[in-house]
Amino acid sequence: MPKISVIIPALNEEKYIRYSMEGLRHQTFKDFETIVVDSNSTDNTRKIARKYAKVVLADRMGAGAARNVGAKAAKGEILVFLDADTKPSKNLLMIYSNTLKKGFVAATGPIYPLEKAKREVKLAYRVASVDLIKLSIKIGMPSLIGSNIAVRKDVFDSVHGFNNDYITCEDWDLARRVMKKGKIKFIDDAFVHTSIRRAAAWGIREYALFTFENMIRYYLFKKPNKSYEKIG
Repeated sequence: MPKISVIIPALNEEKYIRYSMEGLRHQTFKDFETIVVDSNSTDNTRKIARKYAKVVLADRMGAGAARNVGAKAAKGEILVFLDADTKPSKNLLMIYSNTLKKGFVAATGPIYPLEKAKREVKLAYRVASVDLIKLSIKIGMPSLIGSNIAVRKDVFDSVHGFNNDYITCEDWDLARRVMKKGKIKFIDDAFVHTSIRRAAAWGIREYALFTFENMIRYYLFKKPNKSYEKIG
């Protein structure tokens, strides 16, 4: 039985999934399994993923729903959620294993740009994935990001996983329910690099406005956006 199950939702990610797969192949921690949950990709995503991981199919759309499918198939005591375009740092799984042994129910860390980025983009990512997340945990409203979350499987199961009805904010929603079970830890060294293709396609301003609006929709009305444009 592996200690950790890494779960990666994917939909037409043939251009990027090698980043996550190669990043996992070079982990210093070896006691883990990788599960890629494919949402009926029409490209070579599954073919590539099968070289590295177990592939299961999702029966409905949405990252949260796909992650739930992966969690159901998982055998590890700890679930680590990444995205298909996210490359984990080499010590990520070791750090999460050691942290969750200490009694924390979940953990997260920084998300940095995968591609070369301008200074303002790097700053925006630091604010969004470090400063604001640390603040959200401190004030009891954890807004974790689905491309870098670790959670104990027994806790994940006890809160019934991600909300299948949420296309966006499913990660924030999970974090708020998980926090009722214990403490969440932010770890500066538990970092990943993820593609900035959405910010590049939308522009930083539009991306920030979408995130802020969605935050209001979720936290005040529990009605986050029901669509999230797929970026190739």
